[in-house]
Amino acid sequence: MTTGKRLVQYALYYKKIIIAALLMLSVAVTADLAGPFIAKRMIDQHILGIESTWYQTNGTKDSVEYKGNYYKREKYTEDDEVKVEEATILQVNRSFVFVEEATPFDGERSFNNGVLTITKGDKIKTFEGTKLTTEELVAFYQPETSRIIGLLSLYFGLIVIAAIFEYGQRYYLQMSANRVIQKMREDVFGQIQKLPIRYFDNLPAGKVVARITNDTEAIRELYVTVLSTFFTSAIYITGIYIALFILNVKLALICLLLLPILFVWTLVYRKYASKYNHKIRSRNSDINAIVNESIQGMNVIQAFNREKQTQNEFEKLNEDHFKFQNKLLSLNSLTSHNLVNVLRNVIFVAFIWYFGGEALNPSAVVSLGMLYAFVDYINRLFNPIQGIVNQLANLEQALVAADRVFELLTEEGIDVNDHRMERYKGNVTFDHVSFGYKENEFVLKDIHFSAEHGETVALVGHTGSGKSSIINLLFRFYDCQKGSILVDGTDIKNIPHQTLRQHMGIVLQDPFLFTGTIASNVSLDNPAITREKVEQALRDVGADRVFKHLEKGFDEPVIEKGSTLSSGQRQLISFARALAFDPAILILDEATSSIDTETELIIQEAMDVLKKGRTTFIIAHRLSTIRNADQILVLDKGCIVEKGTHDELIEQKGKYYQMYQLQQGSNLAG
Repeated sequence: MTTGKRLVQYALYYKKIIIAALLMLSVAVTADLAGPFIAKRMIDQHILGIESTWYQTNGTKDSVEYKGNYYKREKYTEDDEVKVEEATILQVNRSFVFVEEATPFDGERSFNNGVLTITKGDKIKTFEGTKLTTEELVAFYQPETSRIIGLLSLYFGLIVIAAIFEYGQRYYLQMSANRVIQKMREDVFGQIQKLPIRYFDNLPAGKVVARITNDTEAIRELYVTVLSTFFTSAIYITGIYIALFILNVKLALICLLLLPILFVWTLVYRKYASKYNHKIRSRNSDINAIVNESIQGMNVIQAFNREKQTQNEFEKLNEDHFKFQNKLLSLNSLTSHNLVNVLRNVIFVAFIWYFGGEALNPSAVVSLGMLYAFVDYINRLFNPIQGIVNQLANLEQALVAADRVFELLTEEGIDVNDHRMERYKGNVTFDHVSFGYKENEFVLKDIHFSAEHGETVALVGHTGSGKSSIINLLFRFYDCQKGSILVDGTDIKNIPHQTLRQHMGIVLQDPFLFTGTIASNVSLDNPAITREKVEQALRDVGADRVFKHLEKGFDEPVIEKGSTLSSGQRQLISFARALAFDPAILILDEATSSIDTETELIIQEAMDVLKKGRTTFIIAHRLSTIRNADQILVLDKGCIVEKGTHDELIEQKGKYYQMYQLQQGSNLAG
């Protein structure tokens, strides 16, 4: 599915609101575009209407008294009304002249010494006339006053209606746009929860964050500003063209040439703008990634004096971003306003040429109201065109951002399954398992062992030997390529990911804490874990002895990653969390490798509490911490090279024995 179709699909979730907004927009446009028609009628029919044929009548409604007689415009006379004599009022320069007879034709006018002369080509005709005073002119305008006020009231009423519906359409269009982006962000965040761990191996966290925040914000701009501008402009342009065709077909056809010009321009613009925007969004993600990485590793950067090198890396990306921003800026500056101004001038030249030619044609009659209406509509025509052209840059940015967001949304994820199963015993079997993060590059080779319910299995070996990979497979962060992993005799590939992990717990070497409190980090806001259960878990692992000095106790605030707590304090919270969730299978990943001796004693007691009645896997570098393990698996280059208890492996005097002796020697030397 193309990006455009997916954007439309999201918009259709709120189609009722959008349709209501478009209907309101149509009403607002109709009301607004009626203005020039009303102005044309006001000018031609009423303001200039007195320059027409008048009849002497008997003083009925709409008649004007002049020199003892009553006169009424031909337009207002009734069919059965007595019409005595015909008269004409004509404007000459800034004055109005009353002629007591009809004028057979119109042309160039002059008035001297009571004589009105009309010249049209070879025809010249003179009439006796009287110049009207201001009071007399106002009297002749009197029948028009109420009608002009009525039209002005109608115009004002339409302006009010247009304003109300304009507000409504803008409100509902933007509300629907915000709703669309709200749903899209929820979908993106939900997708991130479903993506396999493998996806994040090669994608920095900063780039993922950029797609959720920056890219969706750019798409929000598409719905809020770009599409609303396009919708509004399209309806306005359609309405203006309808009005132009009603007024004058020939000039409306000339104005239609704007549409193919705009279409061609849009194609050319998008060709170059799309390329620049892809680069800009990519560099933006890279900048987010390096900023995120720098913040996470600031202690290492400062400890190893890497500030200058990190600054240089950032400046290089920033300079690249600036370069493509400037190219896009040049493209926009060169074309947007310039294009509209050129088109505006071309249309006005065509307008002047057309009406100039009409004026030379003796048979053509072009009224002042017609001229006013055309000028007004042409001016109005370029406002939506300007809006469309100005939004092309935002459109391209949004489409590029949408490409990146939909690329993330189309990644194959793992559906969240709410199915719950009874707590399994925790009998685990690795049946000749082979696994590689890359195809045909196995990091685990023919791993075969069993762990019974309640047993403690320790995994030891040098860095890269495959210890963490076994845990990753057990949690189904990855699936093995060969063999199978069984829990209570069931292949874990047949158990949904969330269901399998429901009865598993893990304590990491560097435990992750969320912003909140100590208590909320134990329960993870799981409603099934009560406050009493949280406090009991903390007491069972000895955390009450460590946190007793805190002012708020277990409600002490925890900031991001628990950076204000010591390693041992964070580890105890992690132990309490595992205990509160009561897992059947427990993984302890280097849980005591980075804490002080005093806290280690408390944690060793916590480990004994945790392991009771559970199948426990321990990844350990300190071999002294696993002497009581039921099984010790010694891994080397992805293979199990030794298996047994501590005493059995010492007797074998193999790799485990060498590692143990080396650590004991190091401890003695220390």
